[in-house]
Amino acid sequence: MNKRRGFLKTLGLSTGAVAMGGHFTTLLANSNNELSIDENGNVNAGEFLINTDIYKQVKYDVDVCVVGAGMSGICAAIAAARNGSKVLLMHDRSRLGGNASSEIRMHISGASQLKQVWRETGILEELVLTEAVTNPQRSYEMWDFVLYDKLISEPNITLLLDTSFYDVKVNNDTIEKVWGLCSQTEEISEISAKYFSDCTGDGSLAAKAGAKYMRGRDAKSTFGESLAVDVADQKTMGNSILFMAQKHDKKMPYTPPVWARKYTTKDFAHRNIGSYEYGYWWLELGGSIDVISDGQQNRHDLLATLFGVWDYVKNSGNHPESENWALSWVGMIPGKRESRRIEGPYIMTQQDVQAATLFEDRVAYGGWPLDDHPPGGMDATGDVPYVSIALKQPYSIPYRSLFSVNIKNLLFAGRNISVSHVALSSTRVMATCSILGQAVGTAMAYCIRHNMSPNTLALQTEDLKRYQQLLLKQDQGILGVKNEDDDDLARQATIKSSSETQKGKAIYIIDGINRDIADGKTHQWQASMDNGEQWISLHWKKAIKINSIQLTFDTGLNRFLRMSPQDWVYKDQVRGAQPETIADYTIELETTQGKKVIAEIENNYLRLAKHDFKTQSIKTLKIKVKKTQGDKLARLFEVRCYLEEQA
Repeated sequence: MNKRRGFLKTLGLSTGAVAMGGHFTTLLANSNNELSIDENGNVNAGEFLINTDIYKQVKYDVDVCVVGAGMSGICAAIAAARNGSKVLLMHDRSRLGGNASSEIRMHISGASQLKQVWRETGILEELVLTEAVTNPQRSYEMWDFVLYDKLISEPNITLLLDTSFYDVKVNNDTIEKVWGLCSQTEEISEISAKYFSDCTGDGSLAAKAGAKYMRGRDAKSTFGESLAVDVADQKTMGNSILFMAQKHDKKMPYTPPVWARKYTTKDFAHRNIGSYEYGYWWLELGGSIDVISDGQQNRHDLLATLFGVWDYVKNSGNHPESENWALSWVGMIPGKRESRRIEGPYIMTQQDVQAATLFEDRVAYGGWPLDDHPPGGMDATGDVPYVSIALKQPYSIPYRSLFSVNIKNLLFAGRNISVSHVALSSTRVMATCSILGQAVGTAMAYCIRHNMSPNTLALQTEDLKRYQQLLLKQDQGILGVKNEDDDDLARQATIKSSSETQKGKAIYIIDGINRDIADGKTHQWQASMDNGEQWISLHWKKAIKINSIQLTFDTGLNRFLRMSPQDWVYKDQVRGAQPETIADYTIELETTQGKKVIAEIENNYLRLAKHDFKTQSIKTLKIKVKKTQGDKLARLFEVRCYLEEQA
């Protein structure tokens, strides 16, 4: 079935002559001649032709096409690229990050809400650690450029910004091509790929391709969920627009626009007006309408709500301490919580979240509460703005909820995954979406390398295990899955160290667990730095060949770590390098030609460090720790050693 649309006709685009008036009478297409102007500034129209072949098509042929560069799309693209796939990432705006970008400014939340040890790792951890070190000024715009730098630094990624997906070609339930439009460069991009990932949030690619999807609130009877509504409807959680304000050294009067809504004290019985610097998530509307097709009107209504709330803050007399505060930024792009949910072979439910179902095909986890927002929002100020059910522990998310049940080469990550409305109230937050993106990007690359479909990967037990091990190798946390990688030669080594603590034995670097999992064990080598440089070594009875070493450090996963406009958030954070992290170290190999240093690192701040080098035959490797980022203990979770294929 061919679903290609006549979009150019819709736009009214053609390559014929265009009349513009003035000096420009008739302009002909497809010429490279230069414009000629005489000494009086008059154009000699007879000496040149102007190219009117605008909105020309540029064709791309890649392995993977990711549509949408919010946090899930970014992580999907990076994961696929780092696993060897040629990737094109299409995004409809100039700023990356979606709800986390400077355009919307929602901080990234996830399983850290459990206040245990479950901060998400992998690509997201790399991004937030980099931001904490390189953005001490806490500029949201510089967070955007952390994301930009990571993407353009990947040689396997082509990034198309300001390019909106608008069409798709599907044959035999398989996506062949998608099209995107960039008005700024007057280009139409035609992208052919083996696999496509819908990371649009709204599930736009999936809907256009004919993928099955769900929308609205499910009835209790649908999935047997106690938190569901009695009768199914098309209502959703709404959108929010955020603002920022600054305190000045004088009174700052405020006059709202005439179209701002009016609020009184009773409207805030269930909505707390706390600090004025950043607010407020409960400025929410749109749950009772179609937040996609009615989005323009909903944005205006949200702005009217925002200015009405600020009018109440400034002029009601109930907040006199606000007199020196003034708005400094107002968002123009609503942050969305919910729209379409694409159907996969498995639909996660409330029971899976609360019972922490341990799926055999688990590839990610969540930990945010079941946090549902009634659709009325600020149109129903007499209602509570949310109903939150806290969780006791993280829960797993299955791979089967990340690919389409009927479109063969479509995967997805973000708030559009295969879940019920109730389960979505937990899985929708951005830290969870990020690791879903890494899982999907890795899955697409795995399927390409092994010439299999996403569904086949789900059904092949051995391939599924290898896929999980690949995710774990690249620092994706998976509940209850430990390192059982047969290619990791470190698992065969004898471990020695200069010293160790009672809780941090040297042997823990090969115990298969590369983080604190709240089981009472540290799962890391610890050695006191009070006596100077410390070392840990791996020794093999017979010489082995390796060309890659991975180290996993401690970055304080018990803490929050996120960009936020709010000062109070940073009271529980460490801005900059995390103190537990090993900063300065060397890696020394004992080869058949003698000792060789293959890495001398200073000021490391990342959790996962990978060192590739020319293949060496060794019997011993030693890691010498010279300095940490402030902690009194050298801490190392894991060492892995590989002989990898090299280009």
